[in-house]
Amino acid sequence: MKTLQDASDLTGKKVIVRVDFNVPLDEEGNVRNDKRIRHALPTIKHLLEAGAAQVILMSHVGRPKNNEESLKTGKIAAKLAEHLGQEVEKVDDWGEAGLPEAKVVMLENLRFHPGEKSKNEAEVEVFSKQLASLADVYVNEAFSNSHRKHASMMLPKLMEGFVGFGVEKEVSAIKGALENPEHPVVAVIGGLKADKLTAINNLLGIADEILVAGALAFTLLKAKGKNMGASKIDDEGLGEMGDLLEKVNASDKVHLPVDCVVADNFAEDANAKNVSVDSVEDGWMALDIGPETVGQYVAKLKEAKTILWFGPIGVFEMEPFSHGTKMIGRTIAESDAVSIVGGGDSASAVEKMGLADQITLVSTGGGASLKMIEGKELPAIKLLT
Repeated sequence: MKTLQDASDLTGKKVIVRVDFNVPLDEEGNVRNDKRIRHALPTIKHLLEAGAAQVILMSHVGRPKNNEESLKTGKIAAKLAEHLGQEVEKVDDWGEAGLPEAKVVMLENLRFHPGEKSKNEAEVEVFSKQLASLADVYVNEAFSNSHRKHASMMLPKLMEGFVGFGVEKEVSAIKGALENPEHPVVAVIGGLKADKLTAINNLLGIADEILVAGALAFTLLKAKGKNMGASKIDDEGLGEMGDLLEKVNASDKVHLPVDCVVADNFAEDANAKNVSVDSVEDGWMALDIGPETVGQYVAKLKEAKTILWFGPIGVFEMEPFSHGTKMIGRTIAESDAVSIVGGGDSASAVEKMGLADQITLVSTGGGASLKMIEGKELPAIKLLT
């Protein structure tokens, strides 16, 4: 990758940085969690210290439909200014008016512009050119969006570009765990979608043990002929997997739960009990792995030298169904292994438990990191290699 260490001279240059400031906001647009803003600070500060004439920041926020006031970037810019200790000027319309002279500026929500994620390649290209015209150099500091061909991610087609420190760290860590890991390698794969079978298939050649949990495990158990009652199952996704399902089911590296916590309703106060995966009754739904499975999975994790965790173990947001997630999370945090946790719900679980500082890497991007685990290239990173 072309990193900021490869940027020979940034003095006097305008640098446009694609950040991921898609942070949690309240109804008034106030920042509820500024972790993603803090994540980008080393790159922003480096650019300023390297003599950049101007640092132009751009990000998407949420999934706007009508340019909602609550999804504007003004209060995000204000929060960034607090961390930087200097003004960050929010720019509402940079089209004909151009940009102000401020040292650091923040563009409006990229997704307010239809060209950012249009399915029309020509529209994407036009918006990319508009963004590129604002600066001399591009920096990608949005790993979480690097698997998408959005306009703001494609600027290296038009101008000199580099990856920021955060992107460099994430790509290098995940790539290292896949290409040159210390064994045993243990992967924990959870979540719902059956398309994670693609990741499991790729991991068959890398991992020593693959521990499947979450709704994905119950989907695979149903495919093996088990009655999963009213459990949430990705039947549609499973139907598209075909030969891949057979290959995964045939591998002795892949482990499925032997027991589970079931409930008669999807609610925190539902009646719940632990049962064998052979004894799930009609009308009951599996919402967590059971204690016997937890014991088996924890034992394998304790032997690991490299751990990869992608996808939730159970419905960890509800206390009665959080035991599996807590035990897996704590075991990984207490391990001396190199540990990588994919973004999304896995990262949320680790942060909720206060374990993030004990993990080697908690990825900012669930989708992007999963693509890497599947062995696929990230389009926005490929442009910067």
